Amino acid sequence: MARQYVRNVISSVQRVAMAIAPSGPGLQVGPKLSPGSPEALTLAQWICQSYSYHLGADLLRSNGEGGDSILKLLWHHQDAILCCSVKQLPVFTFANQAGLDMLETTLVALQDITLDKIFDESGRKALCSDFAKLMEQGSAYLPAGLCMSTMGRHISYEQVIAWKVLAEDNSVHCLAFAFVNWSFV
Repeated sequence: MARQYVRNVISSVQRVAMAIAPSGPGLQVGPKLSPGSPEALTLAQWICQSYSYHLGADLLRSNGEGGDSILKLLWHHQDAILCCSVKQLPVFTFANQAGLDMLETTLVALQDITLDKIFDESGRKALCSDFAKLMEQGSAYLPAGLCMSTMGRHISYEQVIAWKVLAEDNSVHCLAFAFVNWSFV
């Protein structure tokens, strides 16, 4: 509980600092991706567009509004949506509220978590076996399994939907994962 309290305090201080700091050019990852920032809005649009492109369906049930409503719908989506970098050791760069709740972390601490640390052995094997498909076809479905929060609690999920998030120039910006119907065990 103490760790969670400290993370919440740090996250609150970070949000205040970001709110009063001038914003820089370009899309950045990490602490700059606070809910409501222009970077987060751009990323939310890329996440939704890429999901639609790769999976042929809409991620969000939108009422036709654009802009901030996309970010709000993504932020409050029931499934845990996590984005990670495309590096040899992928680290998380963004999560919606369900993703933060699932991992029991904050946006600030999120960038210290690597993708391999949350999956159990069978989850890592499933991810490794479907990684080539994800990179080639743009999406993949991982079977039900278990993962772990930063507090060491086990989490079950029905399925993970993974897809490449494309930037405006069609380069791969990051990978997104939607943990469907997750719950603590």
